[in-house]
Amino acid sequence: MPGSRMQEVVRMLPIFLHAVQNLRHTFNELSQVIPVAPHRDVKTYVEKAVQSGPFPVVLIPGGSLKERYDAFSASRAALCTSGTAVMELTLAKLPCVVAYQAHFITECLIHLRKKINFISLPNILLNSPVVPEVLFRACTAKNLATKLSKVISNDDVRQMQVESAGQVFQVLYEPIKKRGALFVEELGLSSNVLSPSMIAALTVLYTDKHQNIVYRN
Repeated sequence: MPGSRMQEVVRMLPIFLHAVQNLRHTFNELSQVIPVAPHRDVKTYVEKAVQSGPFPVVLIPGGSLKERYDAFSASRAALCTSGTAVMELTLAKLPCVVAYQAHFITECLIHLRKKINFISLPNILLNSPVVPEVLFRACTAKNLATKLSKVISNDDVRQMQVESAGQVFQVLYEPIKKRGALFVEELGLSSNVLSPSMIAALTVLYTDKHQNIVYRN
């Protein structure tokens, strides 16, 4: 899952594809499934980028949630650009590796302003490196392949992520459990039917909103 915005897809997809290529001798029957964001330029770029890969590739249309979650169920592991999609993978109990790469100046600014130990929401919520993170200059095809290989083949690593999904689920749904439909109403939404990624983002917004209220009081 290389991302949804064109800029991050262009930056991350080649690294992801090279990482998978590095695994071709260890796992010679790998198949790739890539959910594609519902944007014409992204779709065109991804289609061209995967043509020369060593493994079969199935592209999932960005607007098809059923196909997306069916792909999660059928997969053994995932590579994911940092974002709310990580929460979807966690709640689907699909072990993954989180990656992120940025411009050198952006990386320096992030390090200077760093106030948390992790970048992915599951790790932040649990305050634990449950999901492997490969970030910034360390985000190379070789390093990603090493982490992904462990997630694919190491049962202990896989089980830790699967078990942590239940803990993340409890944290995410706490505002809904406490306030029910008011959770949706307070954030100005018109529907109670929310995807995991929306719930992840809204939980953060909800928490931040109520923390700000406490601080002002």
